[in-house]
Amino acid sequence: MVLMAVSRFKRFFRSAAGVDVDKDDLRRYSDFVNDKVYDLLVIGQAHAKANRRDIIEPWDLPVTKGLQESIHRFRRLDEDIELKPILEQLARLPPLDLSIGEETVGRLPEIVGGLSVALAQAFKIVDPEVKNPATEQWERTTSVFDLLL
Repeated sequence: MVLMAVSRFKRFFRSAAGVDVDKDDLRRYSDFVNDKVYDLLVIGQAHAKANRRDIIEPWDLPVTKGLQESIHRFRRLDEDIELKPILEQLARLPPLDLSIGEETVGRLPEIVGGLSVALAQAFKIVDPEVKNPATEQWERTTSVFDLLL
């Protein structure tokens, strides 16, 4: 990840929840993002198939009320930080049985942004005293997302 992107991510996590991240955290973050995008798209694929469509549309993705609120918080934060262009490149699209619609691909950066806000805030819920999440906090926090997404 380019040095400019690293500083933006650090600023983003600080703004979102007062959490400091380093390069190791950003590698874990990248894994988290790709795992969750895959999970969302797998469910989206199931919804599209159930509706006899061969393209995954935005409404097929399981975006909950909480995730939608996090997306709105991301939009407000991103006005200053401008992470969206970086997130467009970060989320790898996994191979699936169905095609992913252009509108769906276009929404993924903001969905990833919403997941990122939720992740940063979840660190503080899991451990209110955390400043720089260690492996244990990453494992606990991502386990919560694995239960819900």
